[in-house]
Amino acid sequence: MKKRILISLGGNALGTEFEDLVNTVGVIADPVADLIAQGNEVVICHGNGPQVGYIKSNLDKGVRSEGGDTMMPLSECVAMSQSFIGYHLQNALQNRLIEKNIDPSVATVVTRVIVDPKDPKFDNPTKPIGAFYTLEESKELEAAGKTMVEDSGRGYREVVASPIPQEILERKAILDLMDKGNVVIAGGGGGIPTIRDGNWYKAIDAVIDKDRTSVILAADTKCDSLVIVTGVEKVSINFNKPNQEDLDKMTLADCEKYIEEGQFPEGSMLPKIEAAMDFVKSGKGRTTLITSLDKLVEGMKGETGTLIVE
Repeated sequence: MKKRILISLGGNALGTEFEDLVNTVGVIADPVADLIAQGNEVVICHGNGPQVGYIKSNLDKGVRSEGGDTMMPLSECVAMSQSFIGYHLQNALQNRLIEKNIDPSVATVVTRVIVDPKDPKFDNPTKPIGAFYTLEESKELEAAGKTMVEDSGRGYREVVASPIPQEILERKAILDLMDKGNVVIAGGGGGIPTIRDGNWYKAIDAVIDKDRTSVILAADTKCDSLVIVTGVEKVSINFNKPNQEDLDKMTLADCEKYIEEGQFPEGSMLPKIEAAMDFVKSGKGRTTLITSLDKLVEGMKGETGTLIVE
């Protein structure tokens, strides 16, 4: 049965610098084009951790080398990364589709995501971003209002909060594009964190978890399935132990049980499982597949991957 699918790609899989990214998106485009050739409708959300760090680090270093002291706002760097990654993804995907004699429009939507300025995560920023600085430089930046931390003996870095996404501002435009047959790339890097003050919108320095935004985007675009692409073919319990077990399917109850047992590390698989559960809960009959990129097509056929169901 043909489906509307949201594919959530990790930023680490994309490559950071220009040549890496161009090569990687070509690999990514192949299985995505196969899904579209089978008649499925696709929306893509991607991470941007390495890429936004690369952009911000280089811009900030450039400013300081010229004697300036104004760091590039993180929100601007997120917007740049959405365009940078989105352009290469849409170009690679269009090329693969033309090879298959399919010519739908592929569009990237620069996406803002509403967050709550009172989110408690703003009280405890933990996500390091951008360049490394000396102790003296970090003190100057702290005086300018930045939160700086020492990072593994490599220097000092700015840290920002990771608030929970509330709403995608471009949701109607994205849905309209999909309903007219376009392949859409949106929500890059979790979106540009934005706060609402009455009818006024303003960007704020923060990072948003891409998987959480993927859940909202999938629901907004009326997707049947969410696919979270990661580095493993299947989710495992007792990972890297003699009794490791690869899972074909998990119910919501199974997920809750394994989370309670501490089976999924907080920094890697846990956010993906939580996002998978949120999407399944968002509408009747919705499912989430977690698998690797090279198994994407087989996973959508039910031949591999881990399927999360109600």
